[in-house]
Amino acid sequence: METSVVPDIANVVEKWKDKKGNLIMILHEIQNQYGYVPREISFQLSKLLDVPLARIYEVLTFYNYFKLKPPGKYTVSVCMGTACYLKGAPELLEELHHILGIKEGETTKDGMFQLEIVRCLGCCGLAPVVKIGNKIYGGLKRSDIVNLLSQYSKEGAPVAQPV
Repeated sequence: METSVVPDIANVVEKWKDKKGNLIMILHEIQNQYGYVPREISFQLSKLLDVPLARIYEVLTFYNYFKLKPPGKYTVSVCMGTACYLKGAPELLEELHHILGIKEGETTKDGMFQLEIVRCLGCCGLAPVVKIGNKIYGGLKRSDIVNLLSQYSKEGAPVAQPV
């Protein structure tokens, strides 16, 4: 871990130092900055806050929001809301498992894709829906998944036009 991280963390700790519930707020800021809470930063927080490392990990592992591993470059979210589920989302998820070789909550070895399931993306008229990064793709079939992912794999930039 770079030594330049310490001032960033120290500033976050100073900002929340005397506020009730500061550990959660500090962890939120770190998660927002890095996309997860790096282990090295947990050690720094333990020292700066004079809080046992076990307490920090107790909070990190209790709340679903916090991630302990770096996220993929692209988060692939499969909507499992009622409309998407009924129109084929489970098959899309199955295909994503097959192609990416990961399950929900995991990241591909190359760090490109992280897979997650979401309850509803609010695009029921486009069902079934997959969101990659901030782009929504609707009306997908199982056979569309490989082409969709390949567009993100090329030089790390999407070339498809989302709906």
